[in-house]
Amino acid sequence: MKIVTAAALLIFCLSTAAQHPSWKIAFNVLQDQKADDYEVYTISLDGTDQRNVTNHKDVAWTYYSIPGKLLFISDRGACRRCYFLYESEIDGGNVRKVTNLQLEDSWMGSRNNGRELIVAGRVDTRIRYQLFLVDRESGQYRQLTNETESAFRDPVFSPDGKQIAYVYKKNRTDRSEIEEMYIMHSDGTNRRKLTTYPANDPLGKEMSYKVGPPHWNAKYKFITYQSNQAGKQSIFAVTPDGQKQWKLTESKLDEGWHDWSPDGEWLAFDSRNEATGRYDIVLMNYKSKDVKTITSTSSFKYHQAPVFLQTLNR
Repeated sequence: MKIVTAAALLIFCLSTAAQHPSWKIAFNVLQDQKADDYEVYTISLDGTDQRNVTNHKDVAWTYYSIPGKLLFISDRGACRRCYFLYESEIDGGNVRKVTNLQLEDSWMGSRNNGRELIVAGRVDTRIRYQLFLVDRESGQYRQLTNETESAFRDPVFSPDGKQIAYVYKKNRTDRSEIEEMYIMHSDGTNRRKLTTYPANDPLGKEMSYKVGPPHWNAKYKFITYQSNQAGKQSIFAVTPDGQKQWKLTESKLDEGWHDWSPDGEWLAFDSRNEATGRYDIVLMNYKSKDVKTITSTSSFKYHQAPVFLQTLNR
């Protein structure tokens, strides 16, 4: 990954912000560890205008957005770490509970202009981490998978809405089993495995992400995911047919949860500094590989799970 000069970084950030003034990035912050208070913050692409948009003493994590709306899971009004899905305006206004389906701690996706969501949820304490289709307007939902012992998480629709990429584990209680990314038709049929974790990697025996939440880059037609391999956490890519897999990033720091800009040209990810334990949000240009840390002036230690936000075109 190429590190550029301060002047070049400034030009890079200013040109990005000027070209896409309707974009922001949302991310999760541990605001008060003692109170178990996580908040969702937003920030401009040039690192300015950082603000708390949830402002609620609960666990609130964002993993997705649609144009004009921020989606987040929260345990507000429920038992501790019992998550339900909420949406708000990008500035945090007009908070609304989307559905009564209890969700897992998982990323999600949508199709039909954000009308239909694909999420990981639970029926009860016995049947967990199953996939559901949720009507975002009515809150009604339909269970797509039903495997009592298995776990499905972090589902995302293909750009045309006809396929779903997701992370799968056949026996969710087996700690020795390595999760892999799968893909299937949106009706749940024709399942295929896309990734295979290196059998000889020492990290395969450790408790860490082997395949993180998939993210579809519509422009360049590949799916990215995070994985702990070769001594560190990096972002990898795979084509939807599984024929090509490669390492996408080359930073010396750990790279984790991430999201693609609406045009597929910018990658936002959280990066961990092993020496300090601090997580920051980094913005990378896909073609040039130039990077900029946009939360470097923040006083918080944990800035994680970036999500691109896009305002509605008026």
